[in-house]
Amino acid sequence: MNTELLEALNILEEEKNISKDTMLDAIENSLINACKNHFGTSDNIRVIIDRDTCDYSVIAEKTVVEEVMDPALEISQEEAWKIDGKLGLGDVAQIPVESKSFGRIATQNAKNLILQKIREEERKVVYDQYFEKEKDIMTGIVQRYVGRNISINLGKADAMLTENEQVKGEVFRPTERIKLYVVEVKNTPKGPKILVSRTHPELVKRLFEAEVTEVKEGIVEIKSIAREAGSRTKIAVCSHDENVDPVGACVGMNGTRVNAIVEELRGEKIDIINWSDNPALLIENALSPAKVISVMADPDEKMASVIVPDYQLSLAIGKEGQNARLAARLTNYKIDIKSETQAIESGELPADYMEQMQMMEEGYSDYGEAEYVEEDGSGAAYSEEGYTEESGEYSEDEDYEPIEFEEVEE
Repeated sequence: MNTELLEALNILEEEKNISKDTMLDAIENSLINACKNHFGTSDNIRVIIDRDTCDYSVIAEKTVVEEVMDPALEISQEEAWKIDGKLGLGDVAQIPVESKSFGRIATQNAKNLILQKIREEERKVVYDQYFEKEKDIMTGIVQRYVGRNISINLGKADAMLTENEQVKGEVFRPTERIKLYVVEVKNTPKGPKILVSRTHPELVKRLFEAEVTEVKEGIVEIKSIAREAGSRTKIAVCSHDENVDPVGACVGMNGTRVNAIVEELRGEKIDIINWSDNPALLIENALSPAKVISVMADPDEKMASVIVPDYQLSLAIGKEGQNARLAARLTNYKIDIKSETQAIESGELPADYMEQMQMMEEGYSDYGEAEYVEEDGSGAAYSEEGYTEESGEYSEDEDYEPIEFEEVEE
């Protein structure tokens, strides 16, 4: 048993994750290459390696001839009989080759071939490890600033966070740990080249998957996401379980889940809305926190006309148009936002619309005044005493007397 070689290969396999079979193949190739350098040819060379004991032997196959013309490929009958007395003319003699007899150059070449194979396998192992993390998030340690780029240590490899993939205003200190989205991993002769990002929308999605169990398990699905890195992100979520509130699951108890993500993103605001297959309702939700009067959506043209109250126009559009811009990206609709006044002037709302709304706010309907105590947010007026929250109906138990009321549209 070749104990030293076996131990060396086991160490390589454990520490560098290079398989023993791969290294034995490299040793075999290096011995064949050494024979070629020593004898001038390796066409008749066979290397036999025991994979369990790492014992190896090098065999040169030579044809038995009367007169030797090529010593590398032929052997005389007299010499062949010294190896095996049964060999005759035309037979092939198996002649052991002592690797110790190789010259210094042949030996050095064989050594370099093995070392090169080790380096190649190291790079391949590292590349495979990080290729699995492509389109996922990793935690990196800030090393230093290289110009406007940042060198990030990811463990066995380094990545460069370029200026284009950095969030404006973010400043990192050396040794600081940050979350990064792995955009792409390329295999190069110098090792894997890893492109990471702090601005990619998928970073927010992966952070929710890591923080929110329901998202990770697929109970809550993030259907769409729109992001302006460093400022605001909007995500639309839906639930595949009727008992799970998708927005509540993402926000968490007292906002703990979403706050953890906001902290990782250095204070970036996150709006979480309910997804809807109805484009009008989806657009209304996407323009949150602004209130919407009406939405007219054209699914074929991917265009929508939205009317909002006058006092909500600036909120719907957002600072420098950010809210409307993110809503358009989130829904994939081109959104045209108008105020009530603009809609009346363009004929999209009736001329007496404002008067009708004022009457509604004062509690009037077509059927007269509606007496009510509170409003449940859907336009229904009810008495607090005569209302049962569990059933959503008026109670006839005890001495409660339900009052008469009219439903008032908002």
